Amino acid sequence: MLDHISLGVSHMARARAFYDAVLSVLGYKRVMTFDAFAGYGDEDGYPRACINPPLDRTKAAAPGPGTHVCFTASDRKSAGTFDAAAHANGATDDGPPGLRANYDPKYYAAFVIDPDGHKIEAVTYRPD
Repeated sequence: MLDHISLGVSHMARARAFYDAVLSVLGYKRVMTFDAFAGYGDEDGYPRACINPPLDRTKAAAPGPGTHVCFTASDRKSAGTFDAAAHANGATDDGPPGLRANYDPKYYAAFVIDPDGHKIEAVTYRPD
């Protein structure tokens, strides 16, 4: 359904360092870079998650109320590694790695708030 997403960030170098670290543990990499843009994807090379300054550059980047972005983790270990990498790179906790049986009996996820205030998650349905 979705082709890609973009998140507004207030400090590009900090955001690149954060997303380089947290998305690499999920098997994604930076596939496109411009002065005020970075795009992340997988082996197809197409940027599916992007970071850039806010559209109105006269205002600071701010997360949208209710905005939530979830990345696919290949397994539970990857979701945990995502959580650790996020915290090591300036994220705050929004729910430690673990099962969320109220969503689905196999829903295993970690939730963090990135340095710009965006709520992001890594999830897997694999039982390992």
